[in-house]
Amino acid sequence: IGHAAGIKDLLTAEENLTWLCALHQQASREAIWAALAAVGLRGFEDVPCHTLSAGQQRRVALARLHLASPPLWILDEPFTALDKQGVAQLEAHLAAHCEQGGTVVLTTHHTLERKPSGYRELNLGQWAA
Repeated sequence: IGHAAGIKDLLTAEENLTWLCALHQQASREAIWAALAAVGLRGFEDVPCHTLSAGQQRRVALARLHLASPPLWILDEPFTALDKQGVAQLEAHLAAHCEQGGTVVLTTHHTLERKPSGYRELNLGQWAA
């Protein structure tokens, strides 16, 4: 998931995830709604994404992680525009993924409060000229 949310503004949250699932896998409507609920968007399933806040749009993008769970997640600034609740939910989901044997590579300016097992940090600032 990139720095930009990567969602279609004119589609609803549910339609965005349905479209993604059609490309990569099959997921039921119930699974899509559960993914949206997991990121705090229960009740926003049928809301066009262009009317959502930046944080809510980020949550739609992050809901993808609840639908397809490849072993390696590459995330660019996933905490961008998230409120405290969204940050806590994402940190918990990252930790759970790592605890289940997954790997997460991410760029962030955010200091993780909950560091997953096997956490390693590479600070690129230490090599600045």
